[in-house]
Amino acid sequence: MLEIIVLPFLTMVTCKETRAAIIALHKNGFTGKAIVATKIAPKSTIYRFIKNFKERGSILVKKASGRPRKSSKRQDRLLKRIQLRDRSATSAELAQEWQQAGVSASARTVRRRLLEDGLLSRRAAKKPLLSKKNIRDRLIFCRNYSEWTAEDWGKVIFSDGAPFRLFGASGKRLVWRRKGERYHQSCVMPTVKHPDTIHVWGCFSSKGVGSLTILPKNTAMNKEWYQNTLQQQLLPTIQQQFGEQQCIFQHDGAPCHKAKVITKWLGDQNVEILGPWPGNSPDLNPIENLWSILKRRVDKQKPTNSDKLQEVIMKEWVAISQDLAQKLIESMPSRIAEVLKKKGQHCKY
Repeated sequence: MLEIIVLPFLTMVTCKETRAAIIALHKNGFTGKAIVATKIAPKSTIYRFIKNFKERGSILVKKASGRPRKSSKRQDRLLKRIQLRDRSATSAELAQEWQQAGVSASARTVRRRLLEDGLLSRRAAKKPLLSKKNIRDRLIFCRNYSEWTAEDWGKVIFSDGAPFRLFGASGKRLVWRRKGERYHQSCVMPTVKHPDTIHVWGCFSSKGVGSLTILPKNTAMNKEWYQNTLQQQLLPTIQQQFGEQQCIFQHDGAPCHKAKVITKWLGDQNVEILGPWPGNSPDLNPIENLWSILKRRVDKQKPTNSDKLQEVIMKEWVAISQDLAQKLIESMPSRIAEVLKKKGQHCKY
């Protein structure tokens, strides 16, 4: 009678439900032999379920331990130390060095172990080399201006020069393509052996972009050219953006910027200079971010000759909004704080 009642129900149950049914019958006083007679499951399975239930008091299946790890926690820590000694080592090289320490593991296992510790393989960031003097100067500068607010930085005009090259040479470009389209014209970034390069000088503040000038070809960036640029580009920008209000001018420590004739000329014009500016510190100058944005916009226009490149640069420069300029200026307190936190090392900007 038991077989007739149980069989129709058990033919559609899952393994988990089968286990629960076997234990339920066992709890209700059915012997193992009686449960086997129901043909609910193979005899060995029924007796194994009953045995496990008696030992653990639960119908839950104990989680299997899985394949044993090839390395111990101590060996994992050794791998981490090996990797941190040489950040540029490949997973295959790390596996070979780990093997010399007694752990036979593949490069894939090495990547998994490092991933468990939060270590990922990523493209190295390109930043200027910082000497001890650079780090010291960065700390001095940031400590001097650590109390400045975004409002204080809003009185500063930042300036710098930048190169622009034809054919998208200003950075990496990603494209969407199908299989077999790698060399399709729309998926290729053209290059030339000696691309035309245009050098520009510009300035901006929280009030928006200022003047932008293009350095004529075969013209050296010397103190004479720089003084002429300040006369024709900086002074009109100061007048337009600040009028009679006092502002501060920022420029880096390039030789033509530090020339005595330039310092004296700026003093004669009552232009206060920010600084001294620390060397190799583009991450502290928000105009570097502005150049990156401008280069991406220019690249999208795909200029094909030098004249067109100049035209696009000027067009995109004046199209930069004041909101964008203000956001970049407002990032200065965060830049200062991060450099101090990292003890003079590079920050994320």
